[in-house]
Amino acid sequence: MWFLLVCFWLQASLVLADSPVVDLGYAKYQGRSTSMGISQWLGIRYAAAPVGDLRFEAPQDPAVVSGVQQATQHGKLCIPVASSLNTAVPSNTAEDCLFLDVYAPKGAAAAGDKLPVYFFIQGGGFAALTNPNYNGSGLIQASSNNIVVVTFNYRVGPFGFLASNQMVKGASLNNGLKDQLKALEWVQKHISKFGGDPDHVVIGGDSAGGASVTLLLSAYGGRDDGLFVGAAAESQSFGTMLNVTESQFSYNRLATRSGCNKSNDTLSCLRYLNVNALQSVNIVTPLPGAPGNPLYLYSPTIDGDLVQDHTITLFEEGKFIKVPVIFGDDTNEGTIFVPTNTSSVQQADNFIKDQFPSISTDQINKINDMYLQKDQTRNFPNSGPYWRPASNAYGELRYICPGMLMSSVYAKAGLPSWNYHYAVLDPTQVTKGFGTPHTVEVNAIWGPEYVSTSPPASYYTSNAGIVPVMQGYWTSFVRTLNPNTLRDSSSPEWNTWGSGDDAYNRIFIRTNQTKMETVPSSQRSRCEYLISIGVELRQ
Repeated sequence: MWFLLVCFWLQASLVLADSPVVDLGYAKYQGRSTSMGISQWLGIRYAAAPVGDLRFEAPQDPAVVSGVQQATQHGKLCIPVASSLNTAVPSNTAEDCLFLDVYAPKGAAAAGDKLPVYFFIQGGGFAALTNPNYNGSGLIQASSNNIVVVTFNYRVGPFGFLASNQMVKGASLNNGLKDQLKALEWVQKHISKFGGDPDHVVIGGDSAGGASVTLLLSAYGGRDDGLFVGAAAESQSFGTMLNVTESQFSYNRLATRSGCNKSNDTLSCLRYLNVNALQSVNIVTPLPGAPGNPLYLYSPTIDGDLVQDHTITLFEEGKFIKVPVIFGDDTNEGTIFVPTNTSSVQQADNFIKDQFPSISTDQINKINDMYLQKDQTRNFPNSGPYWRPASNAYGELRYICPGMLMSSVYAKAGLPSWNYHYAVLDPTQVTKGFGTPHTVEVNAIWGPEYVSTSPPASYYTSNAGIVPVMQGYWTSFVRTLNPNTLRDSSSPEWNTWGSGDDAYNRIFIRTNQTKMETVPSSQRSRCEYLISIGVELRQ
């Protein structure tokens, strides 16, 4: 019996000795080290719980707690927009959701290391968090244990992006973006305790996370507060952005659905409404002037302060932080969004109008001329003939063309600017007609075993070779602000986008075929038109 007790004590001691404790001042967190030589701290609170009086408010400092907190489980995700009325709060989500995870080489802090930091912003259309709990271990291993990775949650839907005149007077706007800034400020204050360098933080993100990268680059009109030194955006999303007055409709509808419109103080009613009651009416409704529901209702609001104008306008006016950047997209950005049964020009047009209701008849006709054919034939099983053409239009309008604009703006400013075209082909996705879909590259950047969603099977087999290529470029950029310096030896040099007559250079990424390419003149011509109407579409 005594022998068993001694063995148990020794085992427990080894576990504790291998479980690093970090003192953040307001709390102590005990993480754990893995057999791969990586320490991780999960579920660290970076801001106070945004509940009660703090619902609809900017994030506040976390409260001081005593004792050692176990940091071995992810915090709950932020509550998403529901797909229908009377939907309960998902069990893996909560209003108290402002947590982050840190991954670092084991012993980095004790060794006094100051390692570059990769700060990842997940996507989800500002309606949900769809890249939750990605594990940074693969990226750290790819960097030869020379980076620290931070992932985190931020508020979405009405919890993060409700806007109205009432909110201006009695609450705070763009709280989801303010959560992101709060997490970056946390990194500045605390990441050195994990072995990270607060003076070398690179931000990244996909989809709405990529949009967030552009919004952080242009925050406060491009004011540089020293929070990061580089940025990498994947499939940067440019959806409809409204100002406060234009956003009033969504506040009014939420108040009506919840019954708070009968209150003398609708904001107070919404603030203190039971979270389940609020979630039961947290749905998507049409944007003003749209024939149907958009994919996403809530988004950052032009407030004249944090978000001073439409993103395209801010960048074209030079109001952005000047750092090295990566932008890029997948070949078939639109296929997962456009309904596969799209069978007519009218259905295709209505989909675009639902997302961009300010589009004019002349503009939609021009888009039809560029992308649609009246006698369109079906090319894929179980789909309408206009699915892929409408997907091509939407993919370039919302993602690909704005990404090219970002690359051009940075290159014109004399800054290092790289662009990629991700074209890896998974047999199953190709057969179904999805091609190389929106943000599929995350599986190569993080490694298929380290993402929380189901990666294409080929990333373990025939496309496994693309993982070290992407990880090499990405970790090199995080470490040196150049994707080439420490890239995988099997991959080609990734040239910058260029400017003037030498512009529009991007890297074409496909398993065993990665190479530089010049954007085809046909795509360049389409993008020039789409960007010319971007501000009118509220991008």
